[in-house]
Amino acid sequence: MALRHKSAIRQHRRSLRRRAVNQRNKSLMKTMIKKLREKIQAKDKEAALALLPAVFKSIDRAVAKGTIKKNTGSRYKSRLTKQAQSLPAKAV
Repeated sequence: MALRHKSAIRQHRRSLRRRAVNQRNKSLMKTMIKKLREKIQAKDKEAALALLPAVFKSIDRAVAKGTIKKNTGSRYKSRLTKQAQSLPAKAV
């Protein structure tokens, strides 16, 4: 990349740092969501509900850092909660 101005070089470095932060946050969020969806697929309601706060924390962190938009985070949280709540309770 042929960056000539000092400001353009600085801006490029900033964009690389921001991209790395965004990738880290989004990757963590997606990993947590995937773990929760595995619990939901396995029909393990207790484990899914226990994992929800950790998933919400990772989603909220991504929203706070600007990695994803607020409504996107809310949509993820709403849908995941709905899926986890709708699981049948295990018969004792």
